[in-house]
Amino acid sequence: MSLKEKELMKNAPPCSSNSLSNYLWEDHPDEEKWADCVHCGMCLESCPTYLETGQEQHSPRGRVHLIKSVAEGKLEVNEQFMDPVFQCLDCRACTTACPADVDVGGLIEEARGQVRQAMPLKGVKRAVSSFFLKGIFPHQSRLQAASGLLKFYQKSGIQKAVRSTGVLRIMPDHLVEMEAVMPEIHQSTHQKYKNVDIIPAKGNSKAQVAMLKGCIMDVMFSDINQSTINVLTHNGNDVVLPKNQTCCGALHIHAGDRETGKKLAKQNIEAFQDAEKVVVNAAGCGCALKEYPELFRHDPEWKAKAEVFSEKVEDISKYLYDTGYEKPQSAINKRITYHDACHLAHGQGVRHEPRQLLKDIPGVDYVEQPNADTCCGSAGIYNITNPEMASAVLERKMENVPSDVEMISMGNPGCMLQMAMGVQKYGRGGKVVHTVQLLDWAYQEDERKGVKDGVIVEKKESNNRP
Repeated sequence: MSLKEKELMKNAPPCSSNSLSNYLWEDHPDEEKWADCVHCGMCLESCPTYLETGQEQHSPRGRVHLIKSVAEGKLEVNEQFMDPVFQCLDCRACTTACPADVDVGGLIEEARGQVRQAMPLKGVKRAVSSFFLKGIFPHQSRLQAASGLLKFYQKSGIQKAVRSTGVLRIMPDHLVEMEAVMPEIHQSTHQKYKNVDIIPAKGNSKAQVAMLKGCIMDVMFSDINQSTINVLTHNGNDVVLPKNQTCCGALHIHAGDRETGKKLAKQNIEAFQDAEKVVVNAAGCGCALKEYPELFRHDPEWKAKAEVFSEKVEDISKYLYDTGYEKPQSAINKRITYHDACHLAHGQGVRHEPRQLLKDIPGVDYVEQPNADTCCGSAGIYNITNPEMASAVLERKMENVPSDVEMISMGNPGCMLQMAMGVQKYGRGGKVVHTVQLLDWAYQEDERKGVKDGVIVEKKESNNRP
């Protein structure tokens, strides 16, 4: 152990685990998570970074070995340890492949917490990270200001001028590609419903659900939030948007800032304490909310609260499927494939439900995508922090997208941006959509035409087709 680490240990808070460990701070990687790993190699072919590099340290079992080695004092928390830990996409595919269900994702997030305390970000990286993760995402008023700025950028003509003059050439290529597929910014859910306590069901009310509106989701994808509300109310749900809800904390936890993640988790647990069900339309957010108990594993009081909360959390597709959603009558005549967002398929085990939603829309020619549950390379902000690896993973992903489909459906905003870049770059896949949008469009058409007892009575033609 280095002199610097020994000095840090003197001032470090005590580790909260009973097991012996050479990690310096509390909330360190849990021995129970790596104990069942026998290094069998079943995880290797599921790991995007291992497939790209062929290097053991960038495989799940390699990372588990490194994390265990630090705990045993055989390795220090240094650059050689940090790189494999932060190169991981945290896609959870390895846990799905693992016969012993080793929670590699949990180990990675705990290890990142140790790295960021031992090796804090410096300079520009620290400033940028702090600005967005601490200065913007946890604050509703600042998120709304950001939304307004993006909308002004698009509507004022600045975006058009920036693109036509070539100013973007001074930016890194991956940021230019992101700007090119930036979705149209709409009025945020927060602004639209700020004076509304409950959005009533259409027709008879069957249940009341609370909805997480998210941070990036509400700034850049508020139209998907609106589609979610439309679909829920169409199916007899009163929708509540708790005023004091906040960012789920997923990006903070992925980045190693577990303390901020816990603060946000506590705020959300309290915000949704009166809800019977919490519906989420973003896979990464839903997975983070469901994993709050693990975040508080050394805090009995908050762990108990988190367990009650996490049981309420449901992805929109699963909630609709489990509660018996109304099948639309109007057709969407499109050839559509589906991409499994990692934190929906691997993180929450939701696979069948969104596919069934698609298949229940008349006219949809559903095409199963080979290796649909492989990562696209988005992984939160991984495509910003690790652009080269993210690009390589995306290229591999796009090779599996059927060339003749007109739409790619999915359930996560980060994936939508990443896959949209893939469509633009590789010219396959067509339009990228959220699964709930397709259901909403079909319902809207039903409402315009009028549907009674499964019979469509034409009212007027629609000009709002996907």
